[in-house]
Amino acid sequence: MITKHPLSTLLLIVAAAVGLAGCSSGKDVEFDYLYRDLPFEMPRVSRPAIPAYTVELTDFGAVGDGVTLNTEAFAKAMQHLADKGGGHLNVPAGLWLTGPIEILSDCDLHLTDNAVVIFSPDRALYPIVSTVFEGLDTRRCESPVHAEGARNISITGTGVIDGNGDAWRMVKKSKMAPTEWNRLLASGGVLSPDGNTWYPDEGFFKAGRISIMNVPRGDLSDADWNEIKSFLRPNLVQLRNCENVLLEGVTFQNSPCWNVHPLMCKNLIVNRVNIRNPWYSQNGDAIDVDSCENVLIINSIFDAGDDGICIKSGKDADGRRRARPCKNLIVDNCTVFHGHGGFTVGSEMSGGVENIKVSNCRFLGTDVGLRFKSTRGRGGVVRNIHIDNIYMKDIIAEGVLFDLFYGGKSAVDAAADGSPIVDDPARPVDETTPEFRDIYINNVYCNGAARAMFFNGLPEMPVSNINITDCTVTAHTGIDLRNSQDITFKNVRCFPEVGEPVKTWKVKNFTNE
Repeated sequence: MITKHPLSTLLLIVAAAVGLAGCSSGKDVEFDYLYRDLPFEMPRVSRPAIPAYTVELTDFGAVGDGVTLNTEAFAKAMQHLADKGGGHLNVPAGLWLTGPIEILSDCDLHLTDNAVVIFSPDRALYPIVSTVFEGLDTRRCESPVHAEGARNISITGTGVIDGNGDAWRMVKKSKMAPTEWNRLLASGGVLSPDGNTWYPDEGFFKAGRISIMNVPRGDLSDADWNEIKSFLRPNLVQLRNCENVLLEGVTFQNSPCWNVHPLMCKNLIVNRVNIRNPWYSQNGDAIDVDSCENVLIINSIFDAGDDGICIKSGKDADGRRRARPCKNLIVDNCTVFHGHGGFTVGSEMSGGVENIKVSNCRFLGTDVGLRFKSTRGRGGVVRNIHIDNIYMKDIIAEGVLFDLFYGGKSAVDAAADGSPIVDDPARPVDETTPEFRDIYINNVYCNGAARAMFFNGLPEMPVSNINITDCTVTAHTGIDLRNSQDITFKNVRCFPEVGEPVKTWKVKNFTNE
């Protein structure tokens, strides 16, 4: 039955009242605490204004038995709301099997308790579309949840959105127990010649041979793209060029590729979400905020197969041409389990990253705690990053890492391959030279890391003006600073099991108080 719920009406009235108060005072009361003593100017971000009108998914023929395909029901319900000027699509308890869902302007996808939206593994349901991935203009399968150019949208509630990612992903033998590996082999698929990687099919394996950093290269026909369709695994949620967006309360899990990918969005709130992928999931990032501005990521939990909270702005010439920095972002009170990095900037940062505050976060068992990465060819400037009150435990590689020789591997895999590039000749500085500077890290505590910190800048563009205050780290080895300048440590205590606490190489103006 289509209704206008009294509670929804009340919430709308309250939201409207808060919105009016925000307009008159220039502040959003609910999130005001996040802006106190903020070290840069940033507009207030408020919840999207969505009409109270509400419909039930079952009103449009949906059946939540985990067997019935509900793609058409979701599409009809969303279009009905849009035709009415917007509102809430209520998904009740059940297992709702479906193909892609498009979120339309002024609409909320609301998942109640025990509502589980399961995306079908049938690749025929996901057309190949033009998009952006790994910072480049390319083609991928349509994301299970997506929006393009929408305003005032949200995904809320307490339910689960599951991307059925295991049906799409390649898997490395080293990341699975023997029984899991044998079960995977029995399901079919294709093995790499060395027997160490499983692929869903021959097309996926072929695409890997013509791709650089997961993006197919060359002049491909439509037939070529369709042959490698399994390789073009989508991000679970992609929101592109959207404004006034809220993700709240929902669990997003088991994505074919990246989990949540806001791209070129403005005014985004991510609050109290649980974003998780299996630890073995290749490219299984939790959230990638890409060329967005005015963003809050708060009170949330991330558990990833790749980077946890990652900030991006396009790659190389495509990113520089887009020229959309990721800026004005607050991350507060979040926990990251597993993942290649707890909080990461890069490596796609060609449009620039600036005005970021990260505070009151826990990184537990990640490869790296605070991870900054890029390489020659990117260009772009990362600056004005403020990090405070970070608590880390059992960090597999570095507590803090600046790696300007990033080669596409996790810090753990890169370390296993041998010593990093450090004594490389300087090259001319031009628009392709990345720069990391003006970064302030305070009150960081790390109990257990392989290496406390590693700075590895470019000889022609050292990482610069990095300020670390009140930091305590226990690690196997200490702090290693290379190709860096204007580095200031105040009350930085490092307790390595072997070696000296701090060593430097080609570092200018290093102060250690």
